[in-house]
Amino acid sequence: MDKLVIRGGNPLQGALHVSGSKNTALPLMAAAILTDGPVELTNIPDLKDIDTFSRVIQVTGTSVNFDPVGHRITLDASGFDRAEAPYELVKRMRASFYMLGALLARAGKARVSLPGGCAWGPRPVDLHLKGMQALGAKVELDQGYVVAEAPGGRLQGGRVTLEPSSVGATINIALAAALARGESVIDNAAIEPDVVHFCTMLQKMGVTMEGIGSRTLHIQGSESLSPVAFENCPDRIEFGTFMIAAAIAGTPDSPVRITGGWTEHLGSVFMDAFERTGSVVSADGDGLLITAPEELRPVSVRTDIYPGFPTDLQAQWTILMARCAGNSKVHETVYPDRFKHIPELQRMGVNAIIVGDEVMIEGGKQIQGTQVMSTDLRASVSLVLAGMVASGETHVHRIYHLDRGYERLEQKLAGAGIDITRVSYDEWADPE
Repeated sequence: MDKLVIRGGNPLQGALHVSGSKNTALPLMAAAILTDGPVELTNIPDLKDIDTFSRVIQVTGTSVNFDPVGHRITLDASGFDRAEAPYELVKRMRASFYMLGALLARAGKARVSLPGGCAWGPRPVDLHLKGMQALGAKVELDQGYVVAEAPGGRLQGGRVTLEPSSVGATINIALAAALARGESVIDNAAIEPDVVHFCTMLQKMGVTMEGIGSRTLHIQGSESLSPVAFENCPDRIEFGTFMIAAAIAGTPDSPVRITGGWTEHLGSVFMDAFERTGSVVSADGDGLLITAPEELRPVSVRTDIYPGFPTDLQAQWTILMARCAGNSKVHETVYPDRFKHIPELQRMGVNAIIVGDEVMIEGGKQIQGTQVMSTDLRASVSLVLAGMVASGETHVHRIYHLDRGYERLEQKLAGAGIDITRVSYDEWADPE
């Protein structure tokens, strides 16, 4: 198993580049199943989740060829012959559940294992199943598998209201609706940039869609779809993570340049909160300059669905607040149990207390390096950020979580002045 060893205190300087979005790449890959012929996707990050989902898709007879250096993946479903996504692979990643909508659309039937993924919080698939039923599918549960079938071999289309709005359910239902006989309507659809970019690809493939980026999405099913070449969008969560890294570890006299990100995908709520910390944001050609202030100001935030403050940035924001002079709080409204990083940060001297669905943070205390353990993707990167500004050495264990969503993070940070190394270790070795 691997861990990251970080020797804190070195300033972040130079440039960081934002990779392609993992959360968008996965539904783009699922959409490739809907057509015969090669679908070429570019700006695809080299991540464990991309590899896992490639293997899930290959089970169907679809060929998948990934060039990690060129960040290019080609999928060809001409040889599609199996409408199943097995437990052994789906258990590793929740996004594999996108196979339900894709397989129902492509084959009129699907057998998909209930999903796995990060070990935090209840994230039920009820909305996905109700959506498939609304489009005409018969759905049963069989020994941990969802077994769905479209009578007559093709979904009819229908109307579904999502309560609450859900990115995953919106994408899954849109996949299923793309080849339905009639029109499908998704009320209270998610409007996250991931969803908008995914819908744009479906349009390019030949799906007639109205209301993209709004809360009501109209999808007219097509008889067939065409192969396309399509570019993935940047990862907005990595972008926000790098901005926070620059604010806590940068220096006032040396701005950090971040390239490849799309500011509009972060949303005005995050950008406004970030600038209220005193951090200076300025455009620089195709990049963004982040200048750390002499003293960071505390800014309390409340997570919400887009365009609200991203829940995927709240763990990182906690580190930013720990570096401020003053008190603040982070209120989590999207996922109620997303605070597993807090006990590990407390071990590092961060004065943060969980009260219900909020974290209260007393900033300005010295963060101390120690041994900490990753519990999920975003918690992992918050520990890395803490290690960057801690005194002494921090060992972040179980970084397989981190590898699911951040492409070569230690190489990027090392190239920008951070003393960080990946080290293999034995999880069960006795202490020396």
